[in-house]
Amino acid sequence: MPVTPTLSHRWPVGAFFGLLALLGVALYQDYGVGWDEQVDRLNGIINAKYVAMKLAPEIARRQPSFAEIPDLHGSQDTDHGVLYQLPLVLLEKVARVEDTRDVYFLRHLTIWLTCVAGTWVVYRLGAWRFGSWQWGLVVAGLLVLSPRLFAESFYNYKDPVFMGFFALAIYTMLGWLRQPTWQRATLHALACAAAIDNRTMGVLLVPMTISFAGLELMFRRNEWQRFIGSFALYLPLTAVGVVLAWPYLWENPVENFVEAFQSFSRYRSDMLTHYLGQDVSVQALPWHYAPIWIFVTTPLLYSGLFAVGIGVVVRAALRPLHWLASPMGRADLLLLAWFIGPVLAVIVFHSVLYDGWRHLYFIYPAFLLLAVRGLQALWQAWHHLHSAPLKKTTGWVGTVVLGVCLAHTVVRMALDHPYQNVYFSIPPVATTGMLFERDYWALSGRRGLEWILAHDTASTVPIGTDARTRLALHNALLLLSPPQRARVRMVPPNQALYFLGTYRWHPEAYPNSYGPAVFEQRVNGLPILSIFRLR
Repeated sequence: MPVTPTLSHRWPVGAFFGLLALLGVALYQDYGVGWDEQVDRLNGIINAKYVAMKLAPEIARRQPSFAEIPDLHGSQDTDHGVLYQLPLVLLEKVARVEDTRDVYFLRHLTIWLTCVAGTWVVYRLGAWRFGSWQWGLVVAGLLVLSPRLFAESFYNYKDPVFMGFFALAIYTMLGWLRQPTWQRATLHALACAAAIDNRTMGVLLVPMTISFAGLELMFRRNEWQRFIGSFALYLPLTAVGVVLAWPYLWENPVENFVEAFQSFSRYRSDMLTHYLGQDVSVQALPWHYAPIWIFVTTPLLYSGLFAVGIGVVVRAALRPLHWLASPMGRADLLLLAWFIGPVLAVIVFHSVLYDGWRHLYFIYPAFLLLAVRGLQALWQAWHHLHSAPLKKTTGWVGTVVLGVCLAHTVVRMALDHPYQNVYFSIPPVATTGMLFERDYWALSGRRGLEWILAHDTASTVPIGTDARTRLALHNALLLLSPPQRARVRMVPPNQALYFLGTYRWHPEAYPNSYGPAVFEQRVNGLPILSIFRLR
């Protein structure tokens, strides 16, 4: 049921999100530049040039920098919407930041604040589903205390941001299903368009909306006119919104969207990923790739509660008519569809995934909502115990288990900072981490360069790395100060004085010919970066 804001909970909720924003302000400069950040930024700049040439061609032609910017047509990233990237480009201009260090720090802070807004949406979903702002904060708290998502909320422009937009569309869908007015249909259409313009996977929202509107009509037949009338507005508004906010679609909306969708669903590369100790082509992933990655990177407490939540929902679903007759039952079905549907689609259609399960982060709020469904069921079962000694004992045991598990997650996040992106939940981490890709965002390169420059006083320092991770070294340069960048000379390994060894495609130890590492960056005992002085 919806929760009406009151003064009694505005303060704790406001304090939670205020402290969350301040936490990001304190930490945003600690993270490196992720693998895709330069490409994503360039995509935004290319689209900004295209929009300028379309809307103000005379002014655009007088911009000297435009000559160096590639044209939109022919760009390899036209299958990525730019609803988020375009405003970031404009923000750079407004803030007048030019040095790469300032540019990426600004972008990292902006991403974090965007993800805080997405966390607020997840809080609202939890508060609505469980009828309590306290339970809503529990859901939001578990999202914040998800180590990998926490780290990526500073530098991953795609997946955590898309997760927030997808959650917003689910929230507006629930609002429209409760009250099918044209105003709510408009809000939902805009939210769906925004999600699609972040990632084309957002098109899943359209069949979900249609399916659950049909389900509502089965139990609210007297409202069919309101549903049909507002739904007739939803589809065209969604389509218009998608086209308006995606410049690549302007010239040929249908054909270009189909092309972008096919390009997204048929990944061009035959890249290898390290999975369960083997190098596997991303074009031939085993069916269990996504479920295993979700399990080994999510705190075990959350997975256990999720299993309980699934059990509670399945038990209720054994009486389907009674279950679906309740609005909360239909809400639980929506959560199941939100989480299980995309995972099954990936398995059935052999979709390409890489870098763990980040392409499926948008299902994680549903995972957490089902986990809290399990926690709430345990709480209610405990509350109805009649035996006072049993109630006291189980209460203490449950409190200790929850407290220890949450404290362990908090401590690990603090100790692993700023490499929470290498979090694994299955001990021993040093063994588990050998079976999977580690720092696939290549954030540790920044720490490596800073260490070298702090321990070598030469005016120029030749540094090399593997050919496949050369981009990681270049990304690491972007956050150095200009005097530091001037000292670094990127060279092939055979000309380098220092060699940066990373472990994305190199799970084993580096050969003895490199000599002993002069520095290693480890996360919970797992090496993610080794520096060798070659001569």
